[in-house]
Amino acid sequence: MAEIFNFLIGLVDNYWGITLLMAIESSFIPFPSEVVIPPAAYLAYQGELNVFLVVFFGILGSLLGAFVNYFLALRLGKPLVYALVEKKWARIFLLNKSKVERAEKYFLEYGNLSTFLGRLVPAVRQLISLPAGFVKMNFGYFTLFTALGAGIWISILAALGYFFGANQELLKFYYREISLVAIGVVFLIILIVMTFRHFHRRKSAALS
Repeated sequence: MAEIFNFLIGLVDNYWGITLLMAIESSFIPFPSEVVIPPAAYLAYQGELNVFLVVFFGILGSLLGAFVNYFLALRLGKPLVYALVEKKWARIFLLNKSKVERAEKYFLEYGNLSTFLGRLVPAVRQLISLPAGFVKMNFGYFTLFTALGAGIWISILAALGYFFGANQELLKFYYREISLVAIGVVFLIILIVMTFRHFHRRKSAALS
């Protein structure tokens, strides 16, 4: 475990390395943010990096990766993207039709807000940018919501790495606990949004 942790620290010992790895994580290439931000934040704890810049460049990388997915979907279109993810080579990136369909269903259910909420949901995080591109979501809103969602997630990981990075057991424990809290917050936001929509529809129906 110590060897792996030291290897990861070697990858994230500069801000551009953090940006590149988070861009990869946020695109269609499977690469977990959990192995990028906590080691970088631990370096910040040691005084080698600035934890606020770790968060900033982490968000920047997340945006760049999300932009890749957004513009691919925007330029290629839904039929071609679905055709591509059914190719054999897509398995290398752990892509398949069902994963894209799940992200699209999530987007259609919660609209533009899903690009914020989806950044906090592990099964949706990377691919939520694709349906945003399919429907040509306003790029300004897409950027804002993606940055906010990614910022929350990256801040959680940075806090864990900063305070518990040297203690792998504590890091695992608190990561699991805080992840559950984050998921709970997401579902609470979803519940609020659904309740608001329900009352809005009832009000609209009554007026009509």
